[in-house]
Amino acid sequence: MSSAALEITADTPPAALLAHFAPHLKIAHQLPGRVRLKLSMKALDGINFSALESSADAFSAVLGQIRGVRAIKWNLLARSCTVEYDTAIIPDAAWPDLLAGADSAAAQALHAILEETHASLRCAANA
Repeated sequence: MSSAALEITADTPPAALLAHFAPHLKIAHQLPGRVRLKLSMKALDGINFSALESSADAFSAVLGQIRGVRAIKWNLLARSCTVEYDTAIIPDAAWPDLLAGADSAAAQALHAILEETHASLRCAANA
């Protein structure tokens, strides 16, 4: 992986975000319908924390538009995020499979949902 920083904008596709962050994410805990993701410190190199904190609510609102996501809770100090989701829409296996880069049906389902949400948000921003 390149050490170049990723410029994150509204146009950054989910695949690029996943490629950048997946090596730094791990599942800290998972129950059916709930997953807690932990981000390593290395992934945060070069990020302005005051900007991150002030935009966490806006970021949560955007992520909350993902089909199947019921709630998102951040703990910035712990570098963790808890996602509550509908298992009828997002299979439990999707999270570990997607982070591992597995080409499973569950990972493909979650990736398709992320791409769908990204396209919808881009259309709304351009309208």
